[in-house]
Amino acid sequence: MQTPPQVDVSHYSYRVTWSAEDAEFVATCVEFPSMSWLAPTQLEALQGLEAALGDVVADMEENGEAIPVPFSERTYSGTFNVRIGEGLHRQLVMHAAEDGLSLNQFVVKKLAST
Repeated sequence: MQTPPQVDVSHYSYRVTWSAEDAEFVATCVEFPSMSWLAPTQLEALQGLEAALGDVVADMEENGEAIPVPFSERTYSGTFNVRIGEGLHRQLVMHAAEDGLSLNQFVVKKLAST
């Protein structure tokens, strides 16, 4: 049986923010929402979480558990469907027409502005 390639934890999606409650920086990882790391500096928080994730991923590999694929390494089709009410659909079509855009172009423009 072939061993799957080890996940590079530096490819995960990290965020470091200030926690007023803890009076420290807190690092989080989107792919592992239950994990965080507190430290006095942004860099220490990020490095601490990345090291902890390295241990967690190694443990998961050892136990044959499914390891989250980093968002940066996933592929996306570029298509998703959203169900909306008839009234909102009508409003969006009208706004798109006023802007001289197709409904798809209008929605992409609005989503990109968030």
